[in-house]
Amino acid sequence: SLDHPTELWLEISRAMQSSIPSIRSSTGQVISPWPYQSLSGQAGVQPVASRQVSGVMQGGTPVFTPLATPLQTPLTTPTTRLQPAAGVTLVQALGTTQTGAAVPSATYVQAPSVTAPAAPKVRTAADGSLPPSDAMKRLREGNARFVRGTPLATRTNLSMRTRLVEEGQAPFAAILGCADSRAPLEKVFDALPGDIFVLRNAGNTCTHAEGSMVGSLEFATGKLGSRLILVLGHTSCGAINGATQAYLSKKDGDTSVGSALEGLLRDLMEVAESAASDDGTTDFDTLSKRAVKTNVFHTMKFLLKYSKTIRDLVSSGQVDLQGGIYNLETGQVDFLGQHPQQEFLFGSKLELPPSMFKQDKATFVRTTESSAVSPFEALKILEEGNKRFVLGAPKTSATQDMRKALVDKGQAPHAAIVGCSDSRAPIETVFDAMPGDLFVLRNAGNTCTHAEGSIVGSLEFCVGKLGSRLILVMGHTACGAINGATATYLADKTAVTRAEPTCALEGLLFGLTKVAQDAYQELGQKASEEQLAAHAVKVNVFHSINFLLKFSQPIRDLVAKGELEVQGAIYNLESGQVKFLGQSPKQAELLASKMHVPPGVAGASDSSVLFGLHGVRTTEDPPLPGPQALQLLKEGNLRFAKGAPEAGKVDAQMRKALADVGQAPHTAVLGCADSRVPLELVFDSLPGDLFVLRNAGNTCVHSEGSVLGSLEFCIGALNTKLIVILGHTNCGAVKGATSQYLKNKGSTPSEPTNALGALLMGLSDVAGQAEKELSASGSKPSEKEISDAAVKVNVFKSMDYLVDNSKVVGKKVISGEVTLEGGVYDLDTGRVQWLGQSPYLKRLRGL
Repeated sequence: SLDHPTELWLEISRAMQSSIPSIRSSTGQVISPWPYQSLSGQAGVQPVASRQVSGVMQGGTPVFTPLATPLQTPLTTPTTRLQPAAGVTLVQALGTTQTGAAVPSATYVQAPSVTAPAAPKVRTAADGSLPPSDAMKRLREGNARFVRGTPLATRTNLSMRTRLVEEGQAPFAAILGCADSRAPLEKVFDALPGDIFVLRNAGNTCTHAEGSMVGSLEFATGKLGSRLILVLGHTSCGAINGATQAYLSKKDGDTSVGSALEGLLRDLMEVAESAASDDGTTDFDTLSKRAVKTNVFHTMKFLLKYSKTIRDLVSSGQVDLQGGIYNLETGQVDFLGQHPQQEFLFGSKLELPPSMFKQDKATFVRTTESSAVSPFEALKILEEGNKRFVLGAPKTSATQDMRKALVDKGQAPHAAIVGCSDSRAPIETVFDAMPGDLFVLRNAGNTCTHAEGSIVGSLEFCVGKLGSRLILVMGHTACGAINGATATYLADKTAVTRAEPTCALEGLLFGLTKVAQDAYQELGQKASEEQLAAHAVKVNVFHSINFLLKFSQPIRDLVAKGELEVQGAIYNLESGQVKFLGQSPKQAELLASKMHVPPGVAGASDSSVLFGLHGVRTTEDPPLPGPQALQLLKEGNLRFAKGAPEAGKVDAQMRKALADVGQAPHTAVLGCADSRVPLELVFDSLPGDLFVLRNAGNTCVHSEGSVLGSLEFCIGALNTKLIVILGHTNCGAVKGATSQYLKNKGSTPSEPTNALGALLMGLSDVAGQAEKELSASGSKPSEKEISDAAVKVNVFKSMDYLVDNSKVVGKKVISGEVTLEGGVYDLDTGRVQWLGQSPYLKRLRGL
């Protein structure tokens, strides 16, 4: 009944290996059994000799007599059925030797000469890319094997892992899926390490994880050569169900959130709302099922809309972007195809995402009916599973009944794992885990840098709703994201100017440079780049753990009560072993944190909240010394220029604190009114951080009363310790003043007839001073050169005016109680060039 010759010979070889101790020819010569190895999906079994044979049963042992006629026409196509042929006989070997009965002769075509299946071969960079159609075919075939319960990618060994380390990865597809422990992607597609580049979070969304997710996919399609991206949702998705319920019960105008999980569900409500827009249904089951598909297309749309890199690759045909839904009960994946509006989305002009502008598992599965697992027991399960993986002796195998139990009874994973998307580190495989065991979150670099809302919210859901008692943050050796971040850090460290990111990947690497910086400080300048990157993997693990403890109140509370442990680990790509690092050395200190939501959800800048008891600065916070305030501005401007802002969203509690407790800005800024210079954005600051004064030309010439009085109030009543005078390139006011100065040069200027004319005339001496300084070298400067130089001169002029015309400001600045700094904002780069103090002020202070 078998259509494929390969299947016939596999059955023969299995029967012969299990039932026949030896095979002898009529002369008594021992003939080896048919060799059998794990099927790779490419070829069949090679007989010992390609010749016609006949045989009879003697005492239950088949005796084979080689015939002289060699096989002339072997079968080669999978669909060819075995047909009778005259004069050629072969003992029917299946299921006969156990009884010892003689087997009637039967007439068959001799066994086709086919090649034995090689051991499963891992994909490496040496294999090159697969066309999108071939990659999709492999996913379909792998899922079909998973559904049948005949997986091929069940074992790995040292040789495979060594190849992946030495030759590098070349995953044929990148998959963005849900963190739900019932949907382990490598298992669902029967994939080996190195096959697929996996990204996962609760709800397979880009809602809060856009920087991390888009950057990771740009890495996979750009650097690793993956030519297929699959966005995969699944039935009975907890995140979508929660968002649907939140949508149906939402209160108009209520947008506040009390945790990262609530922020995640709130932003996913858009999907439920869109799913309901067709017919306005309010039936929960109907809406939640529909929302799963809507969410898949929503994520695909986000990728095409906000990543120029992915958009260009898809529009050129180099990469295919597809959607799919995994059915938890049947195990099948329903492939949805491309986004219906793909051609329209190719017209997007956006280049970056918004945030960058800113138990014995072999016998059962865990469900909600399973007993709770302590952190110690969960860690032990992971250790034992990893040992089986290293030995190449996995035990896991899921059945239809198991998948149905997960659907009917719900999940209860014993651990949540934050890991890297690297295809060489498939988490469920590394820990030999069953569906239902692990709640997995993955992105490039196992980081919270840009994915904090998604990561923290997902973990709060897992430990709160699902009852997991262990969170493991796991990095891995030879991490591409960490290597890239280390190289970026070293390049920026020595560069005169830093280029702003042109894609989400560069923004992701910049967000990880803090890890490389910390590794550099710990190892010292003698460490090589390779040593820094290796150490940064460990630093990054603890950095992510510290982030979770600092910004999640639910996680902190459970850890403090001993009901949850947060631990770190590093997976060794070559040995396959996981080194468990234990808890963060800073855990006790971080449990005292007052932060209740991550910066990406609350809008709180990490560097700023260090000094704000309420997440924003209020009068309950101590005054910030000028040098520290200046450092905050420099860090914020760097984030802004790199396209990785952290500030932006402010919750109701923060606004209430600012209103009820009062303001305590760490800096007063006098800047230009130019709409291209939004000061709060330029310094990536929160409400309550900056006391801002703005006018055309950032001057005190005509606004001295207003400016001086405002600054005296700020450094007096509000106790601010830093004043910054900020000009900017291509300043219209300064350019106008320069033009008027040159026009009136050598003549008596007419009296101004309006306020603008008076403003420009008041600034004309700035242009005159700039020309004088430039002409000192003997050259004749152009109008543009004078205008450019006048921007800096104007900053110093305003600084000097403040010191000379305000006794309050002058006294505090000269004594050093208040710091007065100048700067010029570059409209092109987004960076601020810091000028320090004016020459006049330095003389007054004896510097």
